[in-house]
Amino acid sequence: MAHGSGTDPTYDRPVIPSGPLLALDRWPVERAAAAIVTADGVVAAHGDVDEPFALASVTKPLFASALLVAVEEEVVGLDDPAGPRGATVRHLLAHASGLGLDGGELARPGRRRIYSNAGYDALGHVLHRAADLTPDAYLAEAVIEPLGLSATELRGSPASGGRSSVTDLARWLVTFVSPGALLAPGTVTEATTVAFPGLDGLVPGYGKQSPNDWGLGFEIRGHKDPHWTAPGNSPATFGHFGRAGTFVWVDPALAAGLIVLTDREFGDWCLPRWPAVSQAVVDHLA
Repeated sequence: MAHGSGTDPTYDRPVIPSGPLLALDRWPVERAAAAIVTADGVVAAHGDVDEPFALASVTKPLFASALLVAVEEEVVGLDDPAGPRGATVRHLLAHASGLGLDGGELARPGRRRIYSNAGYDALGHVLHRAADLTPDAYLAEAVIEPLGLSATELRGSPASGGRSSVTDLARWLVTFVSPGALLAPGTVTEATTVAFPGLDGLVPGYGKQSPNDWGLGFEIRGHKDPHWTAPGNSPATFGHFGRAGTFVWVDPALAAGLIVLTDREFGDWCLPRWPAVSQAVVDHLA
């Protein structure tokens, strides 16, 4: 299914490379693919949109989507105890449980925003116990199969073990641009609203942010500076990036989102290029 063509009417019209995305051809990567999505689906794409890429931490919001389906189905509750003493599912989703990156209790729940892979592994255990399904199986039943994602899978950690293609992520991300197909609009609103407002913390690769706003599975841009999204993205923009050189965002002010997947690990090369391509997309859509 090249460049979003297929049986789904949202994707069955031709999609041509868009000017803002052509900059990816000048990036220091071997392979890159990208798409701009609106409520109508993919409106512009570039590269091999069907090639699966490692997602790294872009896995987190994808897995959070499955967990939020479990919340809607009353398999788990956002305020169920989980992780360190005094923490809940909500704390873990929002990196506010006090767990360190790879474990260890560094703060009391709700006191600091500490980015935590261990917190998402803990969420995987919570879901496994509650649903009697492994995290990969629940992701498949709750998200992959309903959305028809043919190139998406979870291999290992729900914090970082995902693989997917631009085409698949577009089908997923459009459900946050225009809620209702996967999660109820109220659930999407809660997931993309700041949880535990006012917490300071670090954005990996971008230093301390005060406040370091986060929703339930999604980072929220707010007024962070520096940041990996564009200066022109609205404060309500939500998304995530991954160490694999990948990122996704949705800007509610534009009613649009961007997906970029590459094969080069996050590093200094990203710092000027990610905001620049995001700004080009913002300008293109404005």
